[in-house]
Amino acid sequence: MTHIDPTRAQFDAFKDLPRDQPIEMLNLVAFRDLANYPGDHTLARDGLTGAQAYALYGKHSAPVLAAVGGTILWRGGFDTMLIGPENEAWDAVFIARYPSGNAFLAMVTDPAYQAAVVHRQAAVKTSRLIRCRPADGGAAFG
Repeated sequence: MTHIDPTRAQFDAFKDLPRDQPIEMLNLVAFRDLANYPGDHTLARDGLTGAQAYALYGKHSAPVLAAVGGTILWRGGFDTMLIGPENEAWDAVFIARYPSGNAFLAMVTDPAYQAAVVHRQAAVKTSRLIRCRPADGGAAFG
């Protein structure tokens, strides 16, 4: 099963959470070998890889992310699954921080973001997007 966009129930659950506090979104993304654009899209026949299409998504969505006050808090490279499904591997792993749930909603409904997201949809084989509450770090688990 692939997960590219949220289901209606998932998006409704997101919207039901507090919208006025900072959030951090854990992103785990696996790319398609070849991007899968809709047949009428200008890039549909260009033979872009999933990674190339995702780079276009990043380029075109970055101004919207910045405009809502969002940032990439952390980015890393996937090495191996230590605990979890052995068949899951991720091409992009990062945490995005937003000043509020409202800021995230403003981003995903912005017309410029809506134009950029077609690159994400073409690029992604499957993904996980997990909303988290920021918490203080420390020297111990838990």
